[in-house]
Amino acid sequence: MFEGVLIKAYGGFYYVKKGEEIWECSLRGKFRLGKNAAALVGDRVKVTPVREKTGRIDEVLPRATELFRPAVANVEQAVLVFAVQNPEPNLTLLDRFLVLAESAGIQPLICLNKIDLLSGRRERHWLKLYRRIGYPTVTASSKTGEGVEALRQLLTGSTSVFAGPSGVGKSSLLNAVQPGWQLKTGEISHKLKRGKHTTRHVELLVLPSGGYVVDSPGFSSLDLPEMEREELSRYFPEMENFTEDCKFKGCLHNQEPQCGVKKAVEQGAIHKERYQNYLSFLQEVMQQERRY
Repeated sequence: MFEGVLIKAYGGFYYVKKGEEIWECSLRGKFRLGKNAAALVGDRVKVTPVREKTGRIDEVLPRATELFRPAVANVEQAVLVFAVQNPEPNLTLLDRFLVLAESAGIQPLICLNKIDLLSGRRERHWLKLYRRIGYPTVTASSKTGEGVEALRQLLTGSTSVFAGPSGVGKSSLLNAVQPGWQLKTGEISHKLKRGKHTTRHVELLVLPSGGYVVDSPGFSSLDLPEMEREELSRYFPEMENFTEDCKFKGCLHNQEPQCGVKKAVEQGAIHKERYQNYLSFLQEVMQQERRY
């Protein structure tokens, strides 16, 4: 039996990296009967060899982190890719990604792609907003190569997942970061004004400079993770400096009087649209609580 990293699950088979070798594996029967995915891309697993370069996964080792969409384990960094335009950035979806990453203990990195399409001002105001809040950001263009080396350096030495809506250029960026991967890319649907899905499965790609990158299918909606309503504000870090001014312990910053966060919104210290997203997410979390 040996340990390896699960880099791809496709067509009922599981591909495990052991050193420079890739082994095609099946899952032990008890795993296949489980309700939830017993093995995720990124898992460290124990494999029993069956014959040359084929084996059986008999054990999944404990995970440091876990995401459910995309379904991936042991990721340290989430690269949240949005485009300048084509498609237009959906900041509500970005805030959802940020909540999801931070609640899973994963460091988010906001990447603004297609900056070659920018005219006039060099950066969108919303990117400056997230930078002020404290989120690391990078701008890039897979077409011109601008920012690609900076992105490559940020990926080196860690396990990162690329996530974002369809059509923002995730696969094109990865092809620029590592020429030779030749990941399939797609065009924007002019009728629907959004991207077409080109990545069909989750796969762990090996960076020659060290580390792994997960390419994953794009999507336009995302459910929030299960949590208690009091937890949500933790994932809006700009609120932290103002919660001490709230009159009530456990304030939800919604309808409570003498709320430090609401006062900060009124004074412009907290961005109004971010706060509106927080309120919308809060209602969603409260609905989830009733279901669970």
